[in-house]
Amino acid sequence: MSNPQWWQPHRHLDRRPALLARNRIQRAIRGWLDANDFLEVDPAALAISPGNETHLHGFATAMIGNDGQPRQMYLHTSPEFAMKKLLAAGERRIAAFAHVWRNRERGPLHHPEFTMLEWYRVGEAYTVLMDDCADFLMLAAEAAGTSEFRFRDIVCDPYASPERLGVAEAFAAHAGIDLLATIAADGSTDRAGLAAMATTAGIRVAEDDTWSDIFSRVLAERVEPHLGHGVATILDRYPTPEAALARRCPDDPRLSERFELYACGVELANGFGELTDPVEQRARFQADMAEKARIYGETYPLDEDLLAALARMPAASGIALGFDRLVMLATAAPSIEAVMWTPVPDPA
Repeated sequence: MSNPQWWQPHRHLDRRPALLARNRIQRAIRGWLDANDFLEVDPAALAISPGNETHLHGFATAMIGNDGQPRQMYLHTSPEFAMKKLLAAGERRIAAFAHVWRNRERGPLHHPEFTMLEWYRVGEAYTVLMDDCADFLMLAAEAAGTSEFRFRDIVCDPYASPERLGVAEAFAAHAGIDLLATIAADGSTDRAGLAAMATTAGIRVAEDDTWSDIFSRVLAERVEPHLGHGVATILDRYPTPEAALARRCPDDPRLSERFELYACGVELANGFGELTDPVEQRARFQADMAEKARIYGETYPLDEDLLAALARMPAASGIALGFDRLVMLATAAPSIEAVMWTPVPDPA
């Protein structure tokens, strides 16, 4: 979805109320961050690696040195790597409103360039981030002057406490799938077992689908459509194979300290109890890059500085929230482009 000639005066006039609401929401959140002793930081957008998740696609560029030689660089897909280095340096509560870039993503809920609100708490449980999210939902609603969030025909009460639902419980309730039966204590998975249960549930499974492919399809087709209706949903304790940069749960190694926040069926945030083991993180990155090479025929370099910093980084929790999506729901806008001051042109 593109917004051609958004700069035409009559179109800008229609868009302006939502844009002003965006500014009010950002001011309200900045006030909350300041009142709660967060230091706002400004991470650089140029990075050695755009991130090492399989389905994350960066924008590449070249940085030319004084010797005239180009070096491959990327626009970051998240300020996460830079902010974790700041935690290793000694900062304890930090936050950033960061412009980030993701390729192969455009639609009502996706944009090549968007604003991410990311914040970290050293020495605090990841569940505290859930309370932060609830506060931000209320702040956004108050700043926008609304009593409800809306996306299309789905509404959500931003003033109500979010429900908390485990991923395994959600798979059982909405798809009849015993997810944990397909995950071993060491994190290895039973692809055939999950495929059989998904097929029984009427979900299409292709021969070359991996365990993660099947997991993602069940999540998208059977679970996500039920989340964030009436009240926001915190989908908690993701399986370890989908942990990304989260540490394992101390009570069950098959699960991780990762949650996602949904409102009106829209994913808003992704939070972690942060993994600080550089050996395990390297292994995860390498596995994801091997899968990226298999699917897309490309890989991204590892940020060796990040892996070195993880060895010094204290225990922390961290989260990234799609700020444009938050504004979109608070203003009942039809897409995130409607709440962006200057949407990226669509060359097509």
